[in-house]
Amino acid sequence: MFDVFGSLPQWALGVDSVFRAPKALLVPRKSPCSTRAVNLYGETYNMSLKIIGAGPGRTGTLSLKTALEHLGYAPCHHMKSCFEGRQQTQWFLQAAQGGSVDWRQVFSGYEAAVDWPAAAYYQELLEVYPDAKVIFSDRSPEDWYESVASTIFRVLPAIPGWLRRTVPHIDRVALMVDKTVWKNELNDQFENRAAMLDFFERRRQEVIAAVPPQQLLIHSAAEGWGPLCAFLGVEVPSIPYPWVNEGARIRRGVRVLKALSYVPSVLLLAGILTVVYGWVTLSA
Repeated sequence: MFDVFGSLPQWALGVDSVFRAPKALLVPRKSPCSTRAVNLYGETYNMSLKIIGAGPGRTGTLSLKTALEHLGYAPCHHMKSCFEGRQQTQWFLQAAQGGSVDWRQVFSGYEAAVDWPAAAYYQELLEVYPDAKVIFSDRSPEDWYESVASTIFRVLPAIPGWLRRTVPHIDRVALMVDKTVWKNELNDQFENRAAMLDFFERRRQEVIAAVPPQQLLIHSAAEGWGPLCAFLGVEVPSIPYPWVNEGARIRRGVRVLKALSYVPSVLLLAGILTVVYGWVTLSA
């Protein structure tokens, strides 16, 4: 979900993008309900949001994004979209701070949206796109909590202060994520495990109550293509359902960010040693 590392040069990370999906899966079909515009793959057709993801992050949303894009609902908005586009980050930060945003402008050029931050506004999006279908990406609340705790919850505290001060986009992303996810969605209670399990159960029931049954699919990645394709009225692909688990990459990225926190000290020490060496050399 969180690809804050995408804002850093790859040589500084030594890792690929946290959210890079297998290329074999990124072969989109023609959208079954496209109008005219240009998508990520150079195809020209119009778009309005047709799929709204209501499930929180770490519920298989990257796998779902990859699957939807393969089925022709491309491009699909995901947290990664905010790291790749500064304007996206600004819009969602504005929304998180209580400001009004034009959702049609935010999702111009997108056919689907899953994951945070979009999932935090699924009810508003359904009002703007009343004919859209809604997918709640599901998993057991316990597994969801453990997954979040071991990955994305560790990202923001690991970002060095000097990095946020020198790269404004990273700072805006951190502010947006903190306000959208940890404060607005989870009420600053993530370390309260019982409260978070209750949040997940309540969110699922809230979605079921808010979305017309014929427009809603509760879907687990373990269920694969079948229920998803039946819901969308498309054929089941011949390839396996994508399984894109970025957990290990996020944990590796957190370690890199923690290591980067020592950069100012290392540079300061190097400067001092250079000065001392120059002084000793001149005195010799």
